[in-house]
Amino acid sequence: MRILHTMLRVGDLQRSIDFYTKVMGMRLLRTSENKEYKYTLAFVGYGSNPDHAELELTYNHGVDKYEMGTAYGHIALQVEDAHAACERIRAASGNVTREAGPVKGGTTVIAFVTDPDGYKVELIQR
Repeated sequence: MRILHTMLRVGDLQRSIDFYTKVMGMRLLRTSENKEYKYTLAFVGYGSNPDHAELELTYNHGVDKYEMGTAYGHIALQVEDAHAACERIRAASGNVTREAGPVKGGTTVIAFVTDPDGYKVELIQR
């Protein structure tokens, strides 16, 4: 078994595509629309299945906001330099919510970014 994708429900599909492509450096891999069931999907990522896991952005037509559940934690992305990644994200109008620095009680350097819908994205320096 392997992870194929993670799905997030988003309130504005283009805004989320722009964030994940222009701010986080992913590519738009494919889109599909289901008019009968009133939803549109956009898959973004750094590569396609089966070599890379993807992020599925789901827009349910007419729904522009979701409440954050308490079970959701974050998406984690590997970066070469967390400080430089934060600078690039901030320069692209991204919202850095925790500056790069060591994780509490450890030495791994992490940072956090929040996407336009409020989802947390962790940057892990490796």
